[in-house]
Amino acid sequence: MLAFPRPSAAHLLAILVLLSLALACAQPTTTSPAVPGDPTITPRSNPTASPSPTPSPSPTPAPTPVAATLNGAWIPAAEAERAQRHPIAVMVDDQVAARPQSGLSDADLIYQAPAEGGIPRYMLVFQAGDPPAVGPVRSSRRYFIGWAAEWRAVYVHVGGAPNALRALRELNGDLVWDADEYRWGGDPGYLWRIPERFSPHNVYSSGEKLRALADRVGADQPFTTPAWTFKESAGMAERPRGGSIVVPYLENRITYSYDRASNRYLRATSSEKLQKDAGTDRAIAPANVVVLFMGVAPLRDDGPSSTNEKKNRLEIDYIGQGRALVFRDGALVDATWSKADDASPTLLLYASGTLKGTPVALVRGQIVIQVVPTSTQVTWKLGRPASVLERAQ
Repeated sequence: MLAFPRPSAAHLLAILVLLSLALACAQPTTTSPAVPGDPTITPRSNPTASPSPTPSPSPTPAPTPVAATLNGAWIPAAEAERAQRHPIAVMVDDQVAARPQSGLSDADLIYQAPAEGGIPRYMLVFQAGDPPAVGPVRSSRRYFIGWAAEWRAVYVHVGGAPNALRALRELNGDLVWDADEYRWGGDPGYLWRIPERFSPHNVYSSGEKLRALADRVGADQPFTTPAWTFKESAGMAERPRGGSIVVPYLENRITYSYDRASNRYLRATSSEKLQKDAGTDRAIAPANVVVLFMGVAPLRDDGPSSTNEKKNRLEIDYIGQGRALVFRDGALVDATWSKADDASPTLLLYASGTLKGTPVALVRGQIVIQVVPTSTQVTWKLGRPASVLERAQ
């Protein structure tokens, strides 16, 4: 009989532990039910907002130009003060020896009328324009003073007829500001004589000096109220092709040729096929040509020492009313002119039709006023209407 060794107490304890583990593994696993309680909230991060697009800056509106009160031309906003500056009227020679003249291309308004014996003379009126040179400056005439008074202008001249000088003394500082070369030329330096031309065709000034002279004589008030009505240029389709005007004077024959592209009237004289400003070399090309028919007669002597008749001076019936022709946009308006007194503007009204008696609107830009005797044969040829193809362009 085999004999087995007797197990020790330690061995028995190890065996019991192993059996307990085996039984535990053999039993099925049970899961305790979850005890209800507060729900567990899982924190969530807020979604990151998409960046809003940066708004584009609003475009800065272009500065609005300002209309000049004298001729309606648009003046850039940066130079707006020029649109209402005090007008300056300058008498300018038109004898053959005085041509070509300076200052015409920068004048806002030009008058031309007969002087001695019918030889014409200019009066250039500046508001926005600043000519580098103006001249030759010549003597005053009574009817030119009446037109200058419409604009309360500084009146620049070299002496003048006795009746004109009397009027300047009476109206000075009220309707006009007298700026005679005999007072303001020479040492004061506002006007001067150039060596390139002989007297009396050699007195000149400039826009800068004329502005300084206006301040010196106290004419610095703005001119704020337009006397005339203005309009924009006609569209290209409305403009005719070609056209011309002829205004005859003694010793000068003025011809205008209508330019459709620019809506301007190219000006020529007896001396120049295309009149150019000697100071700027720019062609004279107004937007409007206005012809005023007025009574013209010899100025009679008014005293034993008077030289009016000897010098063939004239008087013009500039106060009253009469016939007028207004050329603008390549077309003709049959009109009337009227002026009540020195202080009043020369009005331009339709002579007939449904618009009779209403103001004629002038195209914004330079205006030339041609004053002629009532018997003058002013001729013109209007251009042909634009073709269908031209209207479509």
